[in-house]
Amino acid sequence: MAGSAKKGTDNFQGRFLVRISLWGVRGSLPSPQLPTQIKSKISAILARLTPADLENAEARERFLAGLPPWLFGTVGGNSPCVTVQLDEGGREIIVFDAGSGIRELGIAAAKEKTKISEYHIFFSHFHWDHIMGLPFFNPAYDPSVTVNFYSPWTAMETALHGQMTSPYFPVHMESMASRKKFHTLNGPLELGGVTLSYRKMNHPGDSYSYKVNDGTHNFIYATDTELSANDFVKSEENIAFFSEADIIILDAQYTLGEAIEKYNWGHSAFSLAVDFAANWKIKHLIFFHHDPTYDDHKLFNILQSAKWYMERMNIKGIKLSLAMEGMELVL
Repeated sequence: MAGSAKKGTDNFQGRFLVRISLWGVRGSLPSPQLPTQIKSKISAILARLTPADLENAEARERFLAGLPPWLFGTVGGNSPCVTVQLDEGGREIIVFDAGSGIRELGIAAAKEKTKISEYHIFFSHFHWDHIMGLPFFNPAYDPSVTVNFYSPWTAMETALHGQMTSPYFPVHMESMASRKKFHTLNGPLELGGVTLSYRKMNHPGDSYSYKVNDGTHNFIYATDTELSANDFVKSEENIAFFSEADIIILDAQYTLGEAIEKYNWGHSAFSLAVDFAANWKIKHLIFFHHDPTYDDHKLFNILQSAKWYMERMNIKGIKLSLAMEGMELVL
């Protein structure tokens, strides 16, 4: 039954640690690499290869290490899912959104020595790219697991059940054997030694960003937002939520030209994301919710353009990164 969010159990043992892991970073819909894109990468790598690069294992490793990141690796194609692990080896985990990336989380969790027994899933909103992975999240079918769902939206339970009904999906949510609890957020809450707060953002149908505060560090998950002048205002609410965050994962789906063309679509330009981080003195900005039409080359070009923009605008003190599947950060 839906109810107010309550203080969670504190089962985290040992040395306190906050580890952030990215399982899905694309927006709108999953976008796996096409065979033509993979072939293009292989061709570009072979064009850089010289006989000296093949002389021995050390030379080959040196060659691979020298390749640009858009060639040697990939940003990933799954839709949004980010986790926060509180304390290494803990049996509870916080999850932001259940896009297709949550399937990868479930697969990885099954391989861990310490089994996660309780998941806390917070939804930014309920557009398909943020919930589509839930039916494929294996832990939700395990009767020994508890899955908590959180949102400020009172119709959350109805929405999640709705996507798992005929004719949309053959397995109903009632078939998930885990213990399921639905919590309607009505203010900040405590989970495992951290405080979670949220803020409504500018997005069609609304979207919520979340902040995790462990008493020393702040991490913000802010997907699906079209930054506006109001987000830069030094109001009491904005200062409390955004100011001097250690890490922000922020929607930066568009170039500035695309953001102007797609005004009111609910997503931000990378340059505006940089301005936002500078305005609030945020230490580490991670571009997120990548456009499904962008290949790895374009995404890394955007990152480079953002760095050039920072230099031109004399913005200092901000680390810039692209959100990539498999990325891990520690606070």
